[in-house]
Amino acid sequence: MKDKIKVLFLCTGNSCRSQMAEGWARHLKGEVIDVFSAGIETHGLNPNAVKAMAEAGVDISGHYSQNVDEFADVKFDYVVTVCGHANETCPFFAGDAKVVFAGFDDPPKMAQELDDEDQKLDCYREVRDQIRDYVMGLPEALSI
Repeated sequence: MKDKIKVLFLCTGNSCRSQMAEGWARHLKGEVIDVFSAGIETHGLNPNAVKAMAEAGVDISGHYSQNVDEFADVKFDYVVTVCGHANETCPFFAGDAKVVFAGFDDPPKMAQELDDEDQKLDCYREVRDQIRDYVMGLPEALSI
């Protein structure tokens, strides 16, 4: 049996997009991917990300925000940056980690001008589904 590939999803604050990506990867690709998520900073877990994922049957409520520095000694196969800021400020990783950019819109930023809570949650749902579609193509999409 082939070893799982180690993938880190990296975002600015490890509060939303990278957490959703980790949740989807565990749920959909756990047999082939050893998955982690982290941020350049730590902003805490976004409650709307938790709600949106729960609606899709994926529980990320036990996740917590982690700083990328916590993984300095982990030899990743791939680091997937899920936002522009993380991609621009991505630190060096030991070993042969390949950095792949897969940018997604920022749900909190998308929702900030909206007053209706369900409309705000729709922003998270939209990005959740985009991330799910991306994760469905893994690990093959990482080799591109």
